[in-house]
Amino acid sequence: MRPSGRQLDELRNIEIKPGVSKHAEGSCLVKFGDTHVLCTASVENRVPPWLRNSGSGWVTAEYGMLPRSTGDRMRREASSGKQSGRTQEIQRLIGRSLRAVIDLKLLGEFQISIDCDVIQADGGTRTASITGAWVALRQSVNSLLGSGDVKKDPITGCVGAVSCGIYKSNAVLDLDYAEDSVAEADANFVLTDKGGVVEIQATAETSPFSEKKFTDLLVLAQKGVQEINIIQKKYFLDIIMNRKIKGHKLIIASHNQGKVSEIKDLLSHYEVDVSSSEDFGMEEPEENGDSFEENALIKASETAKFCGQISLSDDSGLCVDDLDGDPGIFSARWAGPKKDF
Repeated sequence: MRPSGRQLDELRNIEIKPGVSKHAEGSCLVKFGDTHVLCTASVENRVPPWLRNSGSGWVTAEYGMLPRSTGDRMRREASSGKQSGRTQEIQRLIGRSLRAVIDLKLLGEFQISIDCDVIQADGGTRTASITGAWVALRQSVNSLLGSGDVKKDPITGCVGAVSCGIYKSNAVLDLDYAEDSVAEADANFVLTDKGGVVEIQATAETSPFSEKKFTDLLVLAQKGVQEINIIQKKYFLDIIMNRKIKGHKLIIASHNQGKVSEIKDLLSHYEVDVSSSEDFGMEEPEENGDSFEENALIKASETAKFCGQISLSDDSGLCVDDLDGDPGIFSARWAGPKKDF
């Protein structure tokens, strides 16, 4: 049993709140359980001297832990006149991770500086920083695209990071401090949403670990980063979705008020007017398809024709996949006048 009660392959509760800084071009507060990091992105119309007149931009990062991010007050590094080796290592890692997913030529001669400040530490501060830094970077690039200063999106992918380790002889995902402080081995994985490896840092704390154990850690990290990427992208997908359907009227092709209410709740934070086919006095069409998917399409198509507006139909049920016998749930379909697409 892990101290937190989590499963071996279970992430901590991850929250990302974007746009928390009034002045920064990009910002977010990222939480990996009790590890909280404030990430901000600042856009400057200049580049380091070695890149001047090259047409290329630059992305760099700084990292720091606030004095009471830990149990005892830490001395500010500024008061000692220099950064620790650990701090320098982590901020270089964050910078490398971000530069791996951005085309600096497309960015043009802008420098984006990412600041990652650890407010509260409970293990995994560098992986949380990388995860939040990408969100702040994405926001700052969006601001450049919106202003027209950058013409083509330079970001080539999403990068996320997670820690894994060997705790009580088991490979575990996303270590908190209680596990990290006594782990037999720990590793930090920086991976992209396209399956690329940016960097892996792995260390045996007691005795060397096997290739099999390392593979176990990598598999856990791949699963964890995929889940993290979904959280990172959600905010931006919501923005895109809202832009696409803002002001539209959407008809739910169903007389089932429970189902209609569920879909309304799902779309409640989008600016879209949702109603049902029953509101238009339409009778439900005959469901004579050979699958849930076909029935969903029939209802959506008929409702769109009747109402002259975009329609969404959900038709679900338990079925067995012909290929592997696994149960699955089917299916939702959109339909509407051609001009709406």
